Amino acid sequence: MTAQTISAREEGELLLQSRFRAADLARVRVQVDLHTSVTDLTEQRRAQFVLAAHEVMCNAVRHGGGEGTLRLYRGADGVWCQVTDEGPGLSEDMIPLVLPPLDASNGRGLWLVRELTDRMDIARRAAGAGVTFAMCFDAAERDASTAGTAAARARPVPGV
Repeated sequence: MTAQTISAREEGELLLQSRFRAADLARVRVQVDLHTSVTDLTEQRRAQFVLAAHEVMCNAVRHGGGEGTLRLYRGADGVWCQVTDEGPGLSEDMIPLVLPPLDASNGRGLWLVRELTDRMDIARRAAGAGVTFAMCFDAAERDASTAGTAAARARPVPGV
């Protein structure tokens, strides 16, 4: 699998685009960390963003046909990541509202992504699914978008 750094997209700058399979997860995670290190995310928020990207990629490999595509963007107020795959898709109501028990076989990854990020959107497509999540640079905007409800965090993400 190869990664490309491509600049310019109407909604923001495309920092990274990479196809991945299970064997590529660690490499793409490092690339997401590298590309977000030049943004205005704090170190803690960057670590949370990288973890969220990893969780969504793992979900694509496990449930989405064994591979996917990650796109990482930087906009004026934050960064966002879109992961698409060829799986059957999912919906927001499939994500638990509370942390699943430790013995549950599914559900913790996207729950964690929703908790760590400022916004998350799930899209079903004819040929698979897409999860897009975002983090704001500005703390005031982040606090306004995460007013403590999943509905606030589920508002549409740029470019989706």
